[in-house]
Amino acid sequence: MNIQEMPYHECIALVKQQWLARLACANANIPYVVPIQYACAGDRLYAFTLPGKKLDIMRENPSVCVQIDQLKSKHSWKSVIIDARFVELDADECREERHRAWSLLAKHTDWWEPGALKPPSGSADATPKIQVFFALDIVDLTGRATAS
Repeated sequence: MNIQEMPYHECIALVKQQWLARLACANANIPYVVPIQYACAGDRLYAFTLPGKKLDIMRENPSVCVQIDQLKSKHSWKSVIIDARFVELDADECREERHRAWSLLAKHTDWWEPGALKPPSGSADATPKIQVFFALDIVDLTGRATAS
């Protein structure tokens, strides 16, 4: 099996094609990894969460890492690693971007499942205040893939 580095445009294409990722954050040098559903627009990933360990860690340390994979078989796969910065979209000045995040995420069936509560139909403002929308600004990314 030959593994090659993916160029930037192929990495971004994979990120935009997928919707499930592993998010890694760290507190006191202890990593914490969880699955998230996301949507991508430009150099940002959008997601949401409920209050808990992940949100507490990202608020304390906004430097995170995201892994996105496409697995066809044991010998045919692609993987992108993204270094990112957590940005909480809770302030009033983030209202428009929160709506954008909601509408991008809502394109995926059951996008809300990792957050445990389905938000009401309509908009991000209709969601209970316990749900937190956030963005992950892409700082750097690299990718690897098996070559045919």
